[in-house]
Amino acid sequence: MKKLWLAFAACGLLAAQEKVDSATDARFRSEELEKSQIMRTLHMLTDRYGPRVTGTPGHEAAAKWAVKQLTDWGLKNARLEPWEFGHPGWSNERASAFLVSPVQENLKFEVLAWTPSTKGTITASAVQLVPPQGPPPPPPPPSTDAAAAAGRGGRGGGPGRGGVARLGPTKAEMDEWVKANQGKVKGKVVLVGKAAVIPVNFDLPAKRRDDEQVKAQYDPNNPNAGRGRGGFGGRGTAPSDPDRLTPVQVAEQIDAMLISGGAVVRLNDAARGDGVIVAQQHRAYDPSKTVATLILRNDDFGRVERLLADGEDVKMEFHIVNHVYPEGKTSYNVVAEIPGSDKADEIVMLGGHLDSWHAATGATDNAIGSSIMMEAARLIQTMGLKPRRTVRVALWSGEEEGLLGSLAYVKQHFGTAENPKPEWAKLDCYFNVDTGTGRIRGAGIFGPPEAGAVLRPVLAQYTDWGVFGVSTTNSRATGGTDSTSFNNAGLPGVGFAQDPIEYNTLTHHTNLDTYERIIPDDVHKAAAIVAAAVWHMANRDEMVPRFTKETMPAPVEAR
Repeated sequence: MKKLWLAFAACGLLAAQEKVDSATDARFRSEELEKSQIMRTLHMLTDRYGPRVTGTPGHEAAAKWAVKQLTDWGLKNARLEPWEFGHPGWSNERASAFLVSPVQENLKFEVLAWTPSTKGTITASAVQLVPPQGPPPPPPPPSTDAAAAAGRGGRGGGPGRGGVARLGPTKAEMDEWVKANQGKVKGKVVLVGKAAVIPVNFDLPAKRRDDEQVKAQYDPNNPNAGRGRGGFGGRGTAPSDPDRLTPVQVAEQIDAMLISGGAVVRLNDAARGDGVIVAQQHRAYDPSKTVATLILRNDDFGRVERLLADGEDVKMEFHIVNHVYPEGKTSYNVVAEIPGSDKADEIVMLGGHLDSWHAATGATDNAIGSSIMMEAARLIQTMGLKPRRTVRVALWSGEEEGLLGSLAYVKQHFGTAENPKPEWAKLDCYFNVDTGTGRIRGAGIFGPPEAGAVLRPVLAQYTDWGVFGVSTTNSRATGGTDSTSFNNAGLPGVGFAQDPIEYNTLTHHTNLDTYERIIPDDVHKAAAIVAAAVWHMANRDEMVPRFTKETMPAPVEAR
């Protein structure tokens, strides 16, 4: 306890010694609120170049536009840096789906990425198959991750994301089910699973976090408040049972059965209320491994299910045109710089991921994060400021597939604490935004308590905008967003926390993630806050405090 008290006392002394450039930060405020370019940048990335799926011409066009725009603003060395995605790109060109009998109606859906086209326009009868399931898993041990999860608001959850988790079937149960159903799918549209029952939500989620709650989370005098571990909460995997198949093994058997049995289309339930559809990727990234697949809106899926239960011959019509891009195996990160002066060999980075999913234009996830970071760099550049350290902005691809672009960049440029490259010692810190349109409420940094003390005074200038502090983390686990790629290498990654607004409930990875969901006032202020934080770090006499060789947390394998 004495050591903990001494650490906080040292942090208080360090914070008191920090010199904050209040005059320049005030200029960031006025410049951004009066002459912002952020909504134009967002418009271009969404309306003109969205969606931006990794490996596709859409993403590459957006990346090239960003390079040109950063160059036009005066940044130097703007470029595309390639990395090996390893999968061909994929995009949907057009798709239509209709009920044609016993009623006629348009169907509301999204195409699952990396699945094949139909063979022209097809009309076929529907059949519903419900794969076997095992029993519910045993209850997990009590969780201690509440504080970590609170720091970012979570990446999952939301109403209607499926029912109670169950263990998989045994191999014998799955083999028996496949044998019994394979003959039923030839020439059919196959609904896989039962429609989720989405209850009406009478307790609407809060869009703004309570100020007192946020203050408590970032209170440096409360060591248990918000000192997250950096992984942003667990992903909740059920305990394994060696006698039962995993979800991936079950899915592979269903795919194989549909292909060999001659199914023409697969329909999955979106399992979300309010017309929300999440359509990501087929796990194989190979259209030959599955049949044409759509994610059907929950109410349409339920309607077809009920008609089938009446004994109706439900006929449906589909026309799906998808494209595969072999050249997409090489993807690109966008990088540009504002050169430093006397400390030019040291680097302060800021960034967000440019790639998106395809169901909408990827506004909250994460065109707005990329726009905020571009705007913060624009503010520093267009105001004629000369940072001591080089400021480097990076827009990542491959984040949605597992932080792949930022992991590749960190590996190439920095290495790890255990196997560093020359630039590892030269990176001061990396700033990241990736949770939608909500106003910034605080930040978390990978490092000792002293690292938080360095950043805390500059953010303290923005309490009138709802910013209430900095927490530190010692977790090197990857998860959630690109700042954890830096943490994984033992480098100071900074993730900004934001108000949730509609992120987890409506826009994250969904068909509703569009320009209209952005709150201009929030993102204007976010850009000014980020610019101030970057400017502060770029001009300090010393780099941000890091874990030493002796105190560096043990490495964690990136996932």
